[in-house]
Amino acid sequence: MKAVASILALVATVQAHYTFPSLITGSTTTPEWQYVRQWTNYQSNGPVTDVSSLDIRCNAGGASKSAAGIQTVAAGSQAGFTASPDIYHPGPLMAYMAKVPSGKTAANWDGSGNVWFKIFEQGPTFGSQLTWANNGYTKAMFTIPSSVPAGDYLFRIEHIGLHSASAAGGAQFYISCGQITVTGGGSGTPGPLVAFPGAYKATDPGLMINIYYPVPTTYQMPGPAVWKG
Repeated sequence: MKAVASILALVATVQAHYTFPSLITGSTTTPEWQYVRQWTNYQSNGPVTDVSSLDIRCNAGGASKSAAGIQTVAAGSQAGFTASPDIYHPGPLMAYMAKVPSGKTAANWDGSGNVWFKIFEQGPTFGSQLTWANNGYTKAMFTIPSSVPAGDYLFRIEHIGLHSASAAGGAQFYISCGQITVTGGGSGTPGPLVAFPGAYKATDPGLMINIYYPVPTTYQMPGPAVWKG
């Protein structure tokens, strides 16, 4: 009986977690892990919890892995990720991009350095409790800025579960990195630029917070400001 109970507890834990395995471009949902880096132990659906770890960039082992392909996305269009099974935990949703340097491609670059800029963030609404619009999402869509320069990019989705975040290290990061080529871009200068790891500290007010009591009346989004390209 104890073994059965342990298995059921493990299954419940895995079901409470989620991954972002597929890119969506326009109305097309691509196969899982075709354009998204399949990080180590992805079957566990488990989160990253150490913001100082390299895993905070593209999930466990994701910086050194690559997907099979690079998806073409037009600047100014919608692109996003599927959530499997769905976004379950309360917390903010964000999207970042990083321009691949000359001589590299989205399939062989590790995303290192102060190269990441934020293109989207979604926090809570306030009331008798915090409400998160992304709760239950099975996909998350973002606009690729119209003035972003053309070229290869890593495209990073991040959802942060704050249900256990009252102490440092309690926030749970659900992350995937897609590989894209942006076409029809502009001459914008994205920023502010940050590095992963480096963009967050475990004690940042948006990462170490009790979201239940007393109910917060403000929330500080982690990371840099959104680039309005």
